[in-house]
Amino acid sequence: MGEERALTENPKLSTGVAGFLGFGRGAGVQIVGMTLALTAASTALLLHTVGVRLRRDVARLVLEDRLEVLDGARWRVAGSDRMLRDAEAAPEPPRDRPYLVISLQERHLWLKQHGAILFSTQVATGSGKTMVKESGASAWKFETPRGRLVVQSKEEAPVWAPPDWHYVEQSRKRGLGLARLEIGQSLAAADGSVVTVEGNDVVRVLPDGRRDVLQATDGREIVVDGKLLMPPLGTTQRRYEGVLGTHRLNMGNGYAMHGTNQPETVGRAVSHGCVRLRNEDIAKLYAMVPVGTPVYIY
Repeated sequence: MGEERALTENPKLSTGVAGFLGFGRGAGVQIVGMTLALTAASTALLLHTVGVRLRRDVARLVLEDRLEVLDGARWRVAGSDRMLRDAEAAPEPPRDRPYLVISLQERHLWLKQHGAILFSTQVATGSGKTMVKESGASAWKFETPRGRLVVQSKEEAPVWAPPDWHYVEQSRKRGLGLARLEIGQSLAAADGSVVTVEGNDVVRVLPDGRRDVLQATDGREIVVDGKLLMPPLGTTQRRYEGVLGTHRLNMGNGYAMHGTNQPETVGRAVSHGCVRLRNEDIAKLYAMVPVGTPVYIY
């Protein structure tokens, strides 16, 4: 995922547009959109720079604006080429069913229908940090995607299968090496035991032939001779319960809205790309949101 470029080349655009798709916290929940009531000069500049279609679709994208009910709002200059393309491509929010809106700037989620707020809560979003891969040739970018997504499936008591980046991150945090274990392979330990895969489990075979099924969870991964072990996908040791909270709403490509076992992180930009909610909030949302619900992230 590439770096975003702020649209600051035109100083008039930077000063004439106060924010991009933003909400002031002091405005309260009655401010449910943004204002397009700019001066004639600012409007002309916006038309020249962004275009009529973008203005229309961005207004649709956010919260079904109604100018007469807005006391005011502000635009934030944030944009990137990708954000503008996403806004242009986003269809009009549905009028006959609910849809979700997530603000990355405010780290807030709204469930809306017909302009009314059905549910509102804080969320945690992607940190935006980058972690270089082991080869050094590329990197993981931990950001929440912008644009229009959709709730593709729902899960209760979701189980997390940690991606490779989790083990790379944990090994670096703890100052350990990293050892990948593949099905059909074994890892010899200094004490004479062998770590291997039997069925769905990673086991340690002791010199006397006894077998111990190893345990792993978030923050308590398997360590062998100073190396953090990355189990094969599909094994029990690569299935963490409780990390994603009580419910998950999947949006595709590995992104989801889910609960968390770290509620103190909600309201911050700390995730690896998913949208985290407190468990009580994701439980409410799970009951209210059907599969197929559009999700607008800006």
